[in-house]
Amino acid sequence: MFSQLAPGYDRMNRIMTFGMDTGWRERVVHAVAPPAHGRALDVGTGTGDFLPLLAAWMPHGVAVGVDFTVPMMQSGLPKLAAADSTSGSRNNTERADVVSPEGADLPTSGKMAFVGGDALQLPFPDNSFDALTTGFVLRNVADIPAALAEMWRVVRPGGVMACLEVARPRNPLLRWGHWLYFQQLVPNIAALFGGNRRFYTYLPQSARNFPTPPALAEMMRAAGWHYVTYSLHSMGAVAIHVGGKV
Repeated sequence: MFSQLAPGYDRMNRIMTFGMDTGWRERVVHAVAPPAHGRALDVGTGTGDFLPLLAAWMPHGVAVGVDFTVPMMQSGLPKLAAADSTSGSRNNTERADVVSPEGADLPTSGKMAFVGGDALQLPFPDNSFDALTTGFVLRNVADIPAALAEMWRVVRPGGVMACLEVARPRNPLLRWGHWLYFQQLVPNIAALFGGNRRFYTYLPQSARNFPTPPALAEMMRAAGWHYVTYSLHSMGAVAIHVGGKV
């Protein structure tokens, strides 16, 4: 299903969130604040929206995106090349490709890379990254606690992870408007702009079944994360959870 969405995925994200998703992602990256010479991982990277933001914090570091949907990452390659060109660096990202976990020859500094892999079995050694981000991914994994534990495994002690996910507004009126928008309007908007109506019908269903922000915070703690906090944004429609590894 995600492979079919790849060509128009970014455009639908901008339309569906009224462009607010970029600001949410910037908040996430600010929360993890990767070091200049660090390594950062974006889990369920899709087309790589987080990677240029992470790379901007790490002029001498590495931003890696992992996803099991190769067509999504292939669709994001021009985005990485454009970001690389805008930054004025000479990292040859325009010649990048999606690499398999078996032959992952990751860049050593100042670059971005895509790697094929599963959030439940990340193709990296323990304690590999200083920072980890994930956006609108956990509601699509089969085992949320296992995914959180796997993320904890690959982050170094002292590292930070931040998760951007959907939430349900607490206010009953806002909750009703939220339901109306995602259940009724978003599938029609997707059909209008050539998107996959079936996927955007699935979207509100996955959001409705997703743990509440307090419940997700408890899952993070159970997976090993410390200092777990969360904040609500856009009238409670999205939540950003942050945790550290000690």
